[in-house]
Amino acid sequence: MPDVNRTHASHVNLTTSYEVPSLSRPTSPIPPGRPPSRRGALTPTLIVVAIAVVGFIFFANVWTDVLWYRQLGYFEVFVTENLSRIGIFLAGFALMFVAVFFAIRVAYHARPVYAPDSEMRDNLNRYQAQLEPVRRVVMVGLPILFGLFAGSAAASQWQKVLLFFNQEPFGQSDPEFGLDISFYLMTLPFLGLVTGFLISVVVVAGIAGILTHYLYGSIRLMERGVFTSRAAQIHLAVTGAAFLILLGANFWLDRYAALQGNGGRWAGALYTDVNAVIPTKAILAVAAGLVAILFIVAAVIGRWRLPVIGTAMLIITSILAGGVYPWVIQQFQVRPSEQTLEKDFIQRNIEMTRAAYGLDQIQVDRYDATNTASTGALAPDAQTTANIRLLDPNLISDAFSQLEQYRPYYQFPEALNVDRYEVDGKIQDTVIAVRELNPANVATNQQGWLNQHVVYTHGYGVVAAKGNKFTVDGKPEFLQSGIPSTGVLGDDSTYEPRIYFGEDSPEYSIVGAPSGSPHREQDRPSGKEGDGETQYTFTGNGGPNVGSFFNKVLYSIKFQSSDLLLSDGVNAESQILYDRSPRDRVEKVAPYLTVDGNSYPAVVDGRVKWIVDGYTTSQYYPYSQQEQLSAATADSQTTSGRTVALPNSSVNYIRNSVKATVDAYDGSVTLYAWDDQDPVLKAWQKVFPTSVKPYSEMSGDVMSHVRYPEDLFKVQRELLGRYHVTEPVSFYKSDEVWSVPNDPTVDTEGIKQPPFYMSLQMPDQEKPAFQLTSSFIPQIVNGTARNVLYGFLAADSDAGNEKGVKADSYGKLRLLQIPPETQVPGPGQAQNKFNSDPTVSQALNLLRQGASEVLNGNLLTLPVGGGILYVQPVYLKSTGETSYPTLQRVLVAFGDKVGFAPTLDGALKQLFGGDSGAAAGDSGNTGQTPPAPGTTPPVSAGAQADLKAALDEANAAIKAGQAALAAGDFAAYGEEQKKLAAALQKAIDAEGKIPAPAPEATPSPEATPTATPSPAASN
Repeated sequence: MPDVNRTHASHVNLTTSYEVPSLSRPTSPIPPGRPPSRRGALTPTLIVVAIAVVGFIFFANVWTDVLWYRQLGYFEVFVTENLSRIGIFLAGFALMFVAVFFAIRVAYHARPVYAPDSEMRDNLNRYQAQLEPVRRVVMVGLPILFGLFAGSAAASQWQKVLLFFNQEPFGQSDPEFGLDISFYLMTLPFLGLVTGFLISVVVVAGIAGILTHYLYGSIRLMERGVFTSRAAQIHLAVTGAAFLILLGANFWLDRYAALQGNGGRWAGALYTDVNAVIPTKAILAVAAGLVAILFIVAAVIGRWRLPVIGTAMLIITSILAGGVYPWVIQQFQVRPSEQTLEKDFIQRNIEMTRAAYGLDQIQVDRYDATNTASTGALAPDAQTTANIRLLDPNLISDAFSQLEQYRPYYQFPEALNVDRYEVDGKIQDTVIAVRELNPANVATNQQGWLNQHVVYTHGYGVVAAKGNKFTVDGKPEFLQSGIPSTGVLGDDSTYEPRIYFGEDSPEYSIVGAPSGSPHREQDRPSGKEGDGETQYTFTGNGGPNVGSFFNKVLYSIKFQSSDLLLSDGVNAESQILYDRSPRDRVEKVAPYLTVDGNSYPAVVDGRVKWIVDGYTTSQYYPYSQQEQLSAATADSQTTSGRTVALPNSSVNYIRNSVKATVDAYDGSVTLYAWDDQDPVLKAWQKVFPTSVKPYSEMSGDVMSHVRYPEDLFKVQRELLGRYHVTEPVSFYKSDEVWSVPNDPTVDTEGIKQPPFYMSLQMPDQEKPAFQLTSSFIPQIVNGTARNVLYGFLAADSDAGNEKGVKADSYGKLRLLQIPPETQVPGPGQAQNKFNSDPTVSQALNLLRQGASEVLNGNLLTLPVGGGILYVQPVYLKSTGETSYPTLQRVLVAFGDKVGFAPTLDGALKQLFGGDSGAAAGDSGNTGQTPPAPGTTPPVSAGAQADLKAALDEANAAIKAGQAALAAGDFAAYGEEQKKLAAALQKAIDAEGKIPAPAPEATPSPEATPTATPSPAASN
């Protein structure tokens, strides 16, 4: 009967479709002989054209990447990464597509032939009728859409997949399961990825199948319940069984993931996890497998009572065993005896965290610091004292710019870098920067495309100054300067000074030309007065060739510039330089690295090279405390934008595995496996076997300029605030937690003090070494803390200068623990002493009144003289666009005593009763000649009188100026300001003529002179 009705309906429909057109066909409006309009072809044509345009733009971006990687010599990285992404994408796409497609197809083919008439059925018929014209498209398009999403999500996890297939053992086991650490960093993340992805596939396919069954009547909602056809039952049973099997696998993996937990007070599996969570996860895994079997049995016998009961029991068990039971254990067993029960697990957390962050080899020494400034106390630290850095790299950028910029199209970075060079046989701390290009400062009428990208292409030269010295008028004492570049680091004949690749380079430049062609690039100002600018043509291999028409088209699309395609500035030999930041280049050729926020230049092997530190990181190390990189590395440098902040990602394992160099002339990148024992780096070397060189190939020149990286040090010091404690009971009490002090030189509160590079001899060292340093104070709670010093950390940054040989001392962390009862002032207290000292405050206020700004330089902390010495340079900057800071005074503090003088030598002598025991080497900066030991220098009564008279004049000018301002007489106020400036200059000149107090010839050991609290005594 149904077949007859269906045939009859078909007959009626066919008859209608035949007869109606014949009766109602309208007369064609198209005149005879005119071809019919084909408007329908326009839309497909536009779609094809749009797809072609988008496809070509995509191709242009991909092919230009190919050219970039090939030119740089890292095509292997591009191919491996992208083939991996494509392979993983295809695998994810195929799994999701097949699962969803067959779920829909099986459900569709299992639809019932007919169904009882009802209102619901009528609605479904309407839906089916609307869907039928596009059913085939939907049945294929929907799986494709889900497949694209799934494939993209899977491809983004390519690093986990490659690490799994190329993993390297750590040779260390976790304390709970005894598995190698590599299982947690390289195997478990991959298994979790696969399990989670398959669960998503089963869920999406299951939902698609259920909806299809419902749409075509295999599943119906009826008054007596839910009706399901036999085919739908089997489909649901198989889907449920697959889901439960995967859920059981996920429960099993959760046992191991408990060791990576960070939800409690301490990282890792604690007492409740080990004794409640891990066992219940195993029980739930087995239970899920058993219920999955019940679903399969139900699919065979058609009875659903057992799987329904099993599912309910599984849900109840997961709630009770997975949630309630651990909560009961935690609340009623662990919490009353937490210190005792968690002791062993806290110990695990301490040991594993210290190992994961490289703190397990730190050297800890007690430092019984004194607060008494004894005469001659700095004698054992004479080499350190002679090299104390007075130039603040964060303040003197303007001085470099005004003195060494030469042209507006040059610039220096806001923050300079600290390095060291051998000068006259001695290691000299150096503040260094490169003179980079700033095409934005080219005259407005010359801001054309040709000037921006063909003429102004590069910066020029290195500028370096001694870290511990300055000229008589407070300017940096340059070691390397000028155009042409000259100095102790070399000249144009010994190193290549042109800077094509730097931190502030233009987006792209077109360089190079055939031999004999006229130069077009602006090179540098001429060294002779009256001569014009010199021109230059790039001769290296710095970028892909852009001479062919095809490459011009590709790069015109990439940079959205028609000028690049049409300009005569592009010739057959032209190269295009882009992605010019050293950090960006390293990140592209080593995508598995986290790159340090501060790259720095060095003159090595006849070139200027940027040195960049790269880290391998993970968030899966068992029992290790997680740290957020952006928060751990934040300080006054990152908040001010002087250095790049690290990404907002969490890690619990970090190694400085790679040191990279980027040539400032041709942009070539070299990666060195610095920590060649890091298993994570070893795994990546298996993935990219030719991209990383052993550090044995690093030249001695480069080796002598590598530093301990700042961001790694910041992360370590953040962890060390808690993990310097290795005894679990004390760790539990948190009674010895430290904090990094806030930077006392900035106005914003709550900003950490950055670490400082300096040459320093630690108490156990025989000679100074270039170190990265930081200090610790008691824990800061709610923004407040006792600002006394509890610890001082130094990281040895000297790797030696022998090719391929890393000094054993490099990277050694030394922590000085200061007994709390010593009450050594912290950086905040030292700054407060400087600000509140009457004489210091009066002198600085006078300087401020002269329309000038007083700038406090970086506050250095040094463990010398048996205690803690604070040194802070004081700069004076006048108003005006061309002004720059000049070093005018030096503040020093030791214990409760303060010294203040034009030179560090003078300030130290004030501090240590006339004889510090060491020479800072800067007494010549004010024309002073150090007196011979045992002699009394002549007192210049005239200079004393001149100083007093100048100060009186300054005070008078201040009062007169204020009176004129109150009366609204701005002309008189301006005159008084000029008098004030002249009086202050007289005071500075007079003070410079007053000799510092002479050291005593043979100071009595019993006598301990106290430091003069201000320069008034010596004046």
